[in-house]
Parts: sequence; structure tokens; C-alpha cells
Amino acid sequence: MPKLNIRVVKNSSDLAAAAADAVIDAANAAIQARGRFTIALSGGSTPEKAYELLAQPPRVAQIDWSRVHIIFGDERFVPLDDPRSNYGMAARTLLAHVPIPRSQILVVPTDMASANAAAQAYCNLVASHWAMNPADFPPKLDLILLGLGDDGHTASLFPGKSSLDEHRAWFIHSAPGVLPPPVERITATFPLLNAGRLVIFLVAGEKKKDIVHAVLTDQSHKYPAARISPDGGNVLWLLDAAANGMGQQAAINSFFREANP
Repeated sequence: MPKLNIRVVKNSSDLAAAAADAVIDAANAAIQARGRFTIALSGGSTPEKAYELLAQPPRVAQIDWSRVHIIFGDERFVPLDDPRSNYGMAARTLLAHVPIPRSQILVVPTDMASANAAAQAYCNLVASHWAMNPADFPPKLDLILLGLGDDGHTASLFPGKSSLDEHRAWFIHSAPGVLPPPVERITATFPLLNAGRLVIFLVAGEKKKDIVHAVLTDQSHKYPAARISPDGGNVLWLLDAAANGMGQQAAINSFFREANP
């Protein structure tokens, strides 16, 4: 059973700062322990603010970027210069501003004929980077950043979609969910996400408080986000006060009892 932690900060600005500092801490610990830091980036406005902070002094100097290896937890099947591209957002806010070797940024090949082909190619790219077989157990990433959709999805694992039942592939094509933008996706699967050493959910805004409550009390795994349970890893929920909401402490305490008996 993973260790669960929940941290609530005042507002979205504090959340971005806390997320950036958590990345720094995880990077330094991983580099000290294993000589490199592996991270799966997420899209979304909250990670975007954290990436901007990581690219600026004093934080940018607190990571040895030459030892950082980056993949993406999900990607929209759009050109990389499309405003909806997760890579494009990360490149603008972070990757173009830090001294990380280009070969250590693994980009989803969205220029392929289909999202399915792109997912298969990305599996092969990630496996080759780690000198692994894509049919084997996925790499154990040091940090995976995730968001939470209003429907309980995370990465691009949407409720009711066949991607939820994938038990072998590290990445898979995902049809659009009910939330915008209505484009096909490439997403990490539960096998890869649940192999992480640390998974951090970044959730901000009052409109998320109900789904946060629902996911944290979901014992039936109705919501994809509730199925994030890394084997031997930890889960941290970083929430701002609005996303935490009123009256959620009982729900959080209940989840703690289940997750940390």
C-alpha cells in the first residue's frame, strides 16, 4: 500500500511554488541516490506555473539539469507547436530555459499517421532510452506529476474508456473524453504510473473540490485517479485551499485510514 500525504496551501501561487520545490527535492534525492532524475511531466495550468518557477532564479540553479531525463505522462495528438500541446507548453515555460541535453527530453511523436502509432512509437522510444524491452515491466520513474479532471480522469485516462483496462503497454492511444479539448491523446497507462517512486497530484480551484472529495473517498475505483496506487511508492496530493474545500477533512481522514492502516 502506498504512503499517502495531503498538503493544503493557501492559493494557486503557493501551490505552484510548493510543486516546484517538490520537484527540486525529488531531483536532488534521486541524483544523490542513483545519479540521475527521471520525471514525467503533466500538462495543465498549475504545472505550467510550477515550470515557470523552476526556470527562474533561484530555483533553476538548484537542480543539476545535465542529469535530468524527461518524459510526458500524456500528450494531445496535435502538432508540437499547437497551443494545446503539453510538450509545447513545457518547452515554452521550462525546457527552453534550462541546460538539459536535448537527447534527455523524450517527446511524443505526434507527427505520425495515427495516435495509436504514436503511442506505440513512444513506448519504443522510452524503452530504448532506458535500454529496456517495452514488453517488460516499465521503468520506475522518480517523479510523476499528475492533474485531476472534473470527471476524475488523470493523465488522459478517462472514465469508461478501454485505456483503463491496459495492463501491459506503457503508453496507449486514448479517445477524447467528455472534457475539452476534443482531440485524441497518447497517455501513460496504470502500469507505468503505478511504477513511480513518487506521484504528485496538483489540484487547484474551487471547481475541483467536489471531485477531490469523490476521488479521495472512492473505494470502488470509479474514478481513474483513484486507481493511482504506486507499488512501493508514495502519493502526494498538493491542493490549494479552494480545491480542498469545506468539510473535506473527514473524507481525508477516512482515506488515510484505508491507505495507511
